[in-house]
Amino acid sequence: MIPKTFKEVIDLGDGRTISIETGKLAKQAHGSVVVQSGKCMLLCTVVSNYKQSDVDFLPLTVDYREKFAASGRYPGGFFKREARPSDGEVLTMRLVDRVLRPLFPKDYHSETQVMIQLMSHDDDVMPDAMAGLAASAAIQLSDFPFECAISEVRVGRINGEFIINPTRAQLAESDIDMVIGASADSVMMVEGEMGEISEEEMVEAIKFAHEAVKVQVAAQMRLAEAFGRKEVREYEQEEEDETMAKGIHKMAYDKVYVVAKAGSSKHERSAAFSEIKEEVLASFSEEEVAEKGDLIKKYYYKAEKAAVRDLTLNEGLRLDGRKTDEIRPIWCEIDYLPSTHGSAIFTRGETQALATVTLGTSREANQIDMPSYEGEETFYLHYNFPPFSTGEARPIRGTSRREVGHGNLAQRALKGMIPADCPYTVRVVSEVLESNGSSSMATVCSGTMALMDAGVQLKKPVSGIAMGLITDTETGKYAVLSDILGDEDHLGDMDFKVTGTQDGITACQMDIKVKGLSYEILVKALKQARDGRLHILTKLTDTIDAPKADVKPHAPKMVTTTIPGEYIGALIGPGGKVIQELQKTTKTTIVINEDPVTEEGLVEILGTDQAGIDAVLAKIDSITFKPTVGSIYEVKVIKILDFGAVVEYMDAPGNEVLLHVSELAWERTENVTDVVNMGDVFDVKYFGIDSRTRKDKVSRKALLPKPEGYVERPPRNDRNDRGDRGDRGNRRPTRQRRD
Repeated sequence: MIPKTFKEVIDLGDGRTISIETGKLAKQAHGSVVVQSGKCMLLCTVVSNYKQSDVDFLPLTVDYREKFAASGRYPGGFFKREARPSDGEVLTMRLVDRVLRPLFPKDYHSETQVMIQLMSHDDDVMPDAMAGLAASAAIQLSDFPFECAISEVRVGRINGEFIINPTRAQLAESDIDMVIGASADSVMMVEGEMGEISEEEMVEAIKFAHEAVKVQVAAQMRLAEAFGRKEVREYEQEEEDETMAKGIHKMAYDKVYVVAKAGSSKHERSAAFSEIKEEVLASFSEEEVAEKGDLIKKYYYKAEKAAVRDLTLNEGLRLDGRKTDEIRPIWCEIDYLPSTHGSAIFTRGETQALATVTLGTSREANQIDMPSYEGEETFYLHYNFPPFSTGEARPIRGTSRREVGHGNLAQRALKGMIPADCPYTVRVVSEVLESNGSSSMATVCSGTMALMDAGVQLKKPVSGIAMGLITDTETGKYAVLSDILGDEDHLGDMDFKVTGTQDGITACQMDIKVKGLSYEILVKALKQARDGRLHILTKLTDTIDAPKADVKPHAPKMVTTTIPGEYIGALIGPGGKVIQELQKTTKTTIVINEDPVTEEGLVEILGTDQAGIDAVLAKIDSITFKPTVGSIYEVKVIKILDFGAVVEYMDAPGNEVLLHVSELAWERTENVTDVVNMGDVFDVKYFGIDSRTRKDKVSRKALLPKPEGYVERPPRNDRNDRGDRGDRGNRRPTRQRRD
């Protein structure tokens, strides 16, 4: 018997709905829901161990996977099984994790797993926009200690009208693509890309999305009440010692304040803070340190955080001595690497990124093969964050989720500025060489310069900046920090990154850690970010003010042309013989793609030598050559026959036509060699297809003057006008029967 289910339906206001159902699937999980919109179905399960882990952080894993069966497809590869998560799945995991993690208690250390699976796909529904809703709804049905329900929605804008959770087709027409995560009271996370919108427009989009989130949060609460809310589990909470906390604060606060105010470098500051921490530990006995060392360190870090925040709020100063709106010193350089197609270094304070650009054909496009989306990217960016960039030594085990997320943010910042007619597939790689605050924004800046250095005709240069916020809810004081350090990221109340051109925002990523942040403060922060962006932008344009007119001499030149569909096979040749030989002799790369609509062939020719490219174009012209009736062409004799000469078009080598002996001259020609010989070059006139022979007809004599007294030979009569032949040839002889 099918068990009883509980269901809530959310109306999106335009005929679409989202339903949340529980009670049928995965009942041994601590919470499970099925979220459905159209034919798209997500199953989300949550489980958290009842025993606390022996770690000082929340071991939370958010896992999002798309099953190929959901769209009736097989996984690619040899094993035909879903393997490691794709970048798209990783990005969805990050979107959900960043909203959930801050809502668990700081002292909750139980192994916790949130699993979201796409079980059924709908082409008109983007599943990542419902992943946060599914995760929160499942948690509401559990006994986890969790602060409040949240949800996430995507917001787009088409013709000035906002829309919640647009389809992929609608998103293609939208100038905004943002995902907003929030509770009923506060916006907590924003990430997306925009078409150079203003700060005010961005805030309006966030407000619109927040109203939709409130509706989804209310639906979760109704579902939890109907299902039966569970008592929040008890767990072993961290030990607290108020007396110790006050003593450590008194011992460390002033010393930390002095170090923070000194405006020293990262390593000097870290060493000074470590010395203060060691002094605090030394004030306790060995037995106390052994028993309560973690607690002592915890209270020290609270004192350190309080001192650094107070310095900024009270005196407007920061750890490195800057004012709140001051940008660190910047230096830039382009064309640093001699063999790359483009390169640039961007250094801001103690953060440095080296970007490279590689140009290729459509064959190098990044193929995306997910159950919810198949396509390709002709512009993509990869971000690498090696351990030496922060002075650490640790093993490298593949690309981290952080690297995928930061690279995606930089890619979204830049991709709108790549012109639609760019013939290349463009890959940007950012190598972070030093990091102390926002290497992703350094990637945007170095990527912009590297693209212009490579000769990619960017519409406009893009810069980026990371901003922070420190607030005091008791006094109402707050400080917006431009170009934050790594330490300021950890101790602040908001970390947001904004990228854009001179005219507007192209991408953003925000994590808001304080409840009830007013939109007025958000607008102020965004406007201060704009000032910082434009300051950084001037540093970029001082280094390279416009894209180079052409690619580097050693970089490949790209030429594209189209050919009629019927000539694609001739260009490729049997078994690829023609195109392979052509690539070998011209030292080029040739890619042919067939347009599914027009059935034309789009030919891409990539090569460093212009002569090789020209040779390929000449070969294409030769293969696709089609003479025009009435036109005159220069030809060369390549073969002598008894009944004429085979000639080759000089403008289209390889294209041959028979020049019949009767078309050589006005006079009767007994021998072809009486008029022309091998290698002779002359003009002929093209008459189209001869109605009698059904072959191309060309004439040399048509371009020669008629001899004086020349008399045209009478045309031969048609076969039907040859007179009466009686029964000749039309009757078969009668056979005599032999007895």
